[in-house]
Amino acid sequence: MDIRLLESFLAIAEERHFGRAAARLHLAQPTLSQHLQRLERTVGAKLVERSSHAVDLTDAGRAFEPDARAVLAHLGKATRSARDAVEGHAGSLGVGFNFPAGHHVLPAALRRLKQGHPGIRVDLEELRSGPQLTALAERRLDVGLVYGRPTAPDIRSHHLMTLRLCGVVGPTHQWAHRPAAPFAELARHPCVMFERGQSPAMYDVIQQASAQAGIELDIAETADDPAATGVLVSAHQLITFASESRAVLLARSGAGLTPVRLHSPVPMLDLYAAWHADNDSPLLTLFLDALRTGPPRT
Repeated sequence: MDIRLLESFLAIAEERHFGRAAARLHLAQPTLSQHLQRLERTVGAKLVERSSHAVDLTDAGRAFEPDARAVLAHLGKATRSARDAVEGHAGSLGVGFNFPAGHHVLPAALRRLKQGHPGIRVDLEELRSGPQLTALAERRLDVGLVYGRPTAPDIRSHHLMTLRLCGVVGPTHQWAHRPAAPFAELARHPCVMFERGQSPAMYDVIQQASAQAGIELDIAETADDPAATGVLVSAHQLITFASESRAVLLARSGAGLTPVRLHSPVPMLDLYAAWHADNDSPLLTLFLDALRTGPPRT
């Protein structure tokens, strides 16, 4: 059905006058009459009763009017949605993040995005940096919030903040009541590590700090799941590593885990937003703008 026919009918229904309805739609009056006739033929009922003194809707016209308005309203909404999608004001975006990003960066960015562009839906997935980078390469994520500057030539990135890494110990560990310890002391304490592919930048920072301190880590266990790592640390008097924000949260969780600041050297890790170079979505641009609004925190 030609949408102009509905517009013409509704103008007549509101104005109750053919001349005013035609002027409102910038149509000649005969054209308006033709629109009404075509609509009535399509519907199979007379919708408007016209006399020399008045214009009124028939029973069929009154029954037809609310649905005609609904059709136009839905069409207008659909049109706006399509335009918003083209302009980057609506649609969905897949975003991966790790704990520090979810704690420090992501909440404020999502608030800013929601305020300016409420039609954009962000689908969040918490992953370690390695799986995020794989998902970016495979186009399963639009943005990753990852440790370390990505080195792949087809991945672009933006620095967000710099984080301090801490040691984390259980309640019976020798360090449980120490607020800080030199990195070199790790040579005398076995630790839990993760496979490098899970978080390459974090793994490398820990190993570089070990080399700088002149030691080699005693890796007693390997675990990629943070919950399993926490159990191992508590049960076997091992040391693991976490960002300071995660370590503090673990200390507050009641699990008996304690953060220990490492120094000489202090292991520091950069957090980046990463995206595929070929991704030219307007939604991506809006999300990156929301991330960049706040200054990096250190």
